[in-house]
Amino acid sequence: MMDRRTLLGAAAAAASVPPALAADEDRWAKIAAQYDITRKTVQLEHGNWGMMARPVLAAYRGQVERVNRDTSFYARREMPGEIEAIRARVAAAMGVSVQEIAFTRNATEAMRALILGYNRLRPGDAVLHADLDYDSMQACMESLKARRGVEVVKIALPCPPTHQGLIDAYDAAFRANPRLRMVLLTQVSHRTGLVLPVAEIATMARARGIDALVDAAHGVGQIDYRLPDLGADFIGINLHKWIGAPLGVGAIVIREGRLADIDVDAAEPSANPGDIRSRVHTGTVDYAAQLSVPAALDFQESIGLAAKQARLRALRDRWVRPARELANVEILTPDDPRCYGAITAFRLKGQVSHDANVVLAKRLLEGHGIFTVHRDGLASGSCVRVTPALATTMDEVDRFVAALRNVAG
Repeated sequence: MMDRRTLLGAAAAAASVPPALAADEDRWAKIAAQYDITRKTVQLEHGNWGMMARPVLAAYRGQVERVNRDTSFYARREMPGEIEAIRARVAAAMGVSVQEIAFTRNATEAMRALILGYNRLRPGDAVLHADLDYDSMQACMESLKARRGVEVVKIALPCPPTHQGLIDAYDAAFRANPRLRMVLLTQVSHRTGLVLPVAEIATMARARGIDALVDAAHGVGQIDYRLPDLGADFIGINLHKWIGAPLGVGAIVIREGRLADIDVDAAEPSANPGDIRSRVHTGTVDYAAQLSVPAALDFQESIGLAAKQARLRALRDRWVRPARELANVEILTPDDPRCYGAITAFRLKGQVSHDANVVLAKRLLEGHGIFTVHRDGLASGSCVRVTPALATTMDEVDRFVAALRNVAG
């Protein structure tokens, strides 16, 4: 795996994108026009999954027709070779070997296989997760107490966070729990959009004999990097969020030489234990979705990941900068470029309850036509998440700023 210098190099490459490129409204309007988005509302909730661009949707429709028409005659003869070629294409795009990656239906399925299948734990060991980790991953981590007989440690990440403060929080947790053997790290939080310094934390963990399992569901396609830059041996990703593939495509990644540390799926008793695909049993999947992944990669590559990250940050900055001037608004995601991408969360000061933030999101929607989503689970309280995407225009972001001034008043 590449070291943290590679990750810093990727960040520098993104930072080197000329600001004028991110602000070239004619260019981005043409890209936005490739998405047939509803205009019933200003859609600022693109974190659930990513829209397919028009050429990807067309490819998907064609693949649905093909799979439906040719059925098993195709699926048992030609399709395996085509899927294998697509797996190799994804591996190359992610910077890993084809032997290190296997398709799943989503990142949750991949992370579940990694967490529950991680077999190096012994009774009395400890594992660590944090309040910003995804709910399903936290539940899997908590289940290890009964499954593996380990101590489960949960920490609250600092609020407000800083790049160094996050590193220090994990360093302190590692020092305080010398029996730690595994840690869950979420590269980009689905709650606040906070980008964790995974490479630095994974390096610290490795030095202490701790394996990092990385949830990169929101990282791939939103942040300019490749998977080895994370410095972790076990990663789960989505292709239907920021890569824009059809719903139902993710992947599990296990570094070469570490496969034996993850159990073969119980539903794969006769599988080759040396094949990463034996670690996840999905059953029948949406083959048309997998077959459409090359179209999604083609579209994203035509834009360029560094340029895309710069545009997403520009959309985010467009509302965050004026929002920070509002006395009654608390922005939960820092402005350090190492710590954010498209997603940022906020709340009205002092309004930390679930109900208050449900009401806040409702006011934005019903009173101003702005669609966002509330998020729970932070140790510091609930919030509202704002997630623009390439389909979002600066005018729509400005409408949100006007609405925010109203509700914050």
